[in-house]
Amino acid sequence: MGMTMTQKILAAHSGNETVEAGRLILADLDLVLGNDITSPVAIKEFKKLGKDSVFDKDKVTMVMDHFVPNKDIKAAEQCRVCRGFCSENEITHFYDVGQMGIEHALLPEKGLVTAGDCVIGADSHTCTYGAVGAFSTGVGSTDMAAGMATGKAWFKVPDAMKIELTGAPGRCVSGKDVILHIIGRIGVDGALYRSMEFTGEGLKRMTMDDRFCIANMAIEAGAKNGIFEVDDITVEYLRLHGAKKPVIYKADDDAHYEETLSIDLSKLEPTVAFPHLPGNTKTFAEIGDVPVDQVVIGSCTNGRLSDLRIAAEILRGRKCAKGIRVIIIPATQQIYLDAVNQGLIKVFIEAGAAVSTPTCGPCLGGYMGVLAEGERAVTTTNRNFVGRMGHPGSEVYLASPATAAASAVAGRLADPREI
Repeated sequence: MGMTMTQKILAAHSGNETVEAGRLILADLDLVLGNDITSPVAIKEFKKLGKDSVFDKDKVTMVMDHFVPNKDIKAAEQCRVCRGFCSENEITHFYDVGQMGIEHALLPEKGLVTAGDCVIGADSHTCTYGAVGAFSTGVGSTDMAAGMATGKAWFKVPDAMKIELTGAPGRCVSGKDVILHIIGRIGVDGALYRSMEFTGEGLKRMTMDDRFCIANMAIEAGAKNGIFEVDDITVEYLRLHGAKKPVIYKADDDAHYEETLSIDLSKLEPTVAFPHLPGNTKTFAEIGDVPVDQVVIGSCTNGRLSDLRIAAEILRGRKCAKGIRVIIIPATQQIYLDAVNQGLIKVFIEAGAAVSTPTCGPCLGGYMGVLAEGERAVTTTNRNFVGRMGHPGSEVYLASPATAAASAVAGRLADPREI
């Protein structure tokens, strides 16, 4: 029996010629990630192990991004713990105010992840790096502590689901619409503890930013990880971002998949996930008049430069609707700078939007856009659970940057094809 992409990476990192679904393995890690919320817990557990230093100062990274710049005293204390630990251990890749960005946009931008890597992060959306052909998955802070100490982690090899992409997406259809369609089709547990493996001739019509978005939200279908077949687009991205040499794994022809999904990109439409699950999806043929109070464009899902360009195309020469709050958050400092140089920030400000320094902030109801009772937000983030962005009585609608920007102009959920 052949192996999937994920199985090949796990086999290589555990010293096995082959592995099969369900097998427990101890794998070597190429990178261990934490942020300002999860790292302080991991640091506390790390110290209990009695280790003098991390296993490799170049393979541990901490990104201060959730409540940074610090929103309150507790957030400041959490970051102080991280700064002290990274200083003591001479951590090479520590990112703080002025250098940081949203972690899952920052690490690929910095070339810290590449094809064939095995990566864990104390954040559920660590599966983002599957876009470059890595096995990457979220873990708890205790597992992060063990990873920092030993450079290893235990995994149960996941089953796999193949997702074959064909065709070309139509106007105003992006990676966000693709993954919302998939989650709406299979449900939020449709890929439970499976590897979602993306392949097919439609890949060549998916940009790297589309792939990052799709892999990021594999966890919203319950997946252990999402991973894309490496192609020329991937290799060129890695080259431009200075990543180490990729190790490319391709699934065997006889690899076993529990399920195969075929997605014709040409048949997809702009899609919105209604409260309170990412799987509660509707297209605009099913959507009536839904007024909104706030629009957020950003996050580790959709805060990249192409996302900001899409939003700017719609907002240029227009004004945000009266009474609606629009918040734009570039995902990294480099993206922010590029957006300034390309005139995008000017477009946003002239339209009446607020532009923030990189932060996760509103995505998790942290700050920079918390919702009050009864308020509705259209957002390019990845979760819309009850109370996710504020009051339990608020509502979150997940959408693409194009749909979010169109909604900002209309003051209600709006089809970007009609703006």
